[in-house]
Amino acid sequence: MKIIRNDRVPGKIKGCVLTLGNFDGVHIGHQKILKRVSERAMKLGRPSAVYTFEPHPLKVIAPDKSPPLITDLKDRTDLIASLGVDFCVLARFTKAFASKHPRQFVEEVLVAGLGAKEVWVGHDYSFGRGKAGTVEYLKELGMKFGFAVRVIPAYKKGGAVVSSSKVRALIRAGECAAATAMLGRPFSLKGKVVRGSSRGKKLGFPTANLKTENELVPAEGVYAAYASSGGRFYPAVANIGGAPTFGRRKTIVEVHMLDFTGSIYGKDIRVCFIKRLRDETRFKSAGELTRQIEKDVRRARRIL
Repeated sequence: MKIIRNDRVPGKIKGCVLTLGNFDGVHIGHQKILKRVSERAMKLGRPSAVYTFEPHPLKVIAPDKSPPLITDLKDRTDLIASLGVDFCVLARFTKAFASKHPRQFVEEVLVAGLGAKEVWVGHDYSFGRGKAGTVEYLKELGMKFGFAVRVIPAYKKGGAVVSSSKVRALIRAGECAAATAMLGRPFSLKGKVVRGSSRGKKLGFPTANLKTENELVPAEGVYAAYASSGGRFYPAVANIGGAPTFGRRKTIVEVHMLDFTGSIYGKDIRVCFIKRLRDETRFKSAGELTRQIEKDVRRARRIL
């Protein structure tokens, strides 16, 4: 997939089958749209394209209401590429861009810039200044400028509509299985391993302290997880929170990788959250904590 920035649109994209949206998380609802766009473009012999924004529009127009993102830009574009899309246009979202009238956006971007022949959107899609551009208005403009508009209905899983906000709420609540069902994969954090207090090592359970740039972090607690390093995945127990037994207040992500030996300080790892095992608890002694960690490890092995 070719990523296009700064509106430098190549001629090869002209006549594309296009979809628009933020696609945060690239959940199974997004995947359905992206697959259909890719398949439709292939059938018509045209390029497939995604038009999305960087940064998220709310970070510009209402920072206080901007949600923590499920995926960073690299993960988002990697996931989009994995679904067979040919081009991803990363539009720089600014206040000036937000002020465009819906018709101006269609004329300048969809028609003159991309030459779109088909535009695929979700049932609740809105665009342009003040989100004044509705799906019906987009259809009207499509008839005027010569592109078809295809509307995808809401996608449901287990009777619930799949959405980025729903996925976000599940992750914040530590409901890993439900989030995995909506994402089509486990939620993960990635980052660099940094040195900590080495308290876990002293207890017999060395941990990798993860310095992550991810905006969204699961609820505090202990999790069965997988951690990847050097292209390999290891079963793991992850802890998110402070260390109440030892009076630490700062929230960090610690990962004890089972069956792993060696040093990974300074290396990048990814942690995939499978199941929340328990709340973070304050124990009366280090010995009591050690016995609980042993139980956590045994339970994680059974789950994983």
